[in-house]
Amino acid sequence: MKMQAEVIREGELEKRSDSLFQLWKKKLVVLTKDSLSLFPDGHKRAKGKELGFGSILKVDCVERTGKYIYFTIVTKDRKEIDFRCPDQSCWNASITMALIDFQNKRAIQDFKSRQEMEQAAGTQERRLARAKKASSPLLSSPHPQPGMPVAEYYCCRLYS
Repeated sequence: MKMQAEVIREGELEKRSDSLFQLWKKKLVVLTKDSLSLFPDGHKRAKGKELGFGSILKVDCVERTGKYIYFTIVTKDRKEIDFRCPDQSCWNASITMALIDFQNKRAIQDFKSRQEMEQAAGTQERRLARAKKASSPLLSSPHPQPGMPVAEYYCCRLYS
């Protein structure tokens, strides 16, 4: 069962259709911290389309007229989805800020995961080095073995 995400903003946008005439169609839009959901004809009961922020590359501001702001959402597979909103509604800014917040959180998670993996690998390497050192009869003692030339002992310690 999918949990309902906290709604940041809800309202109306116009989306340019992919048809030959490229008509503008009104959509009910729900913005959350993880996605942008589009519902046809302003009804949430209808099946909507969800654009997860993991699949969105950027939001481009294309043009600002006196009445509308036109902007494009570019997906990671380079698909462009055109929208327009009334000039004062600032939907493009709301979507951009939510996308940046999502991408920053994802980058921090990725960085922490890499750090944890590197630390685990470093710990494993140190354990292997200690095990190797402990199994070497020449290097297990801090003092030269009886009968071993001192120079050979220190040479072995330096290069292992």
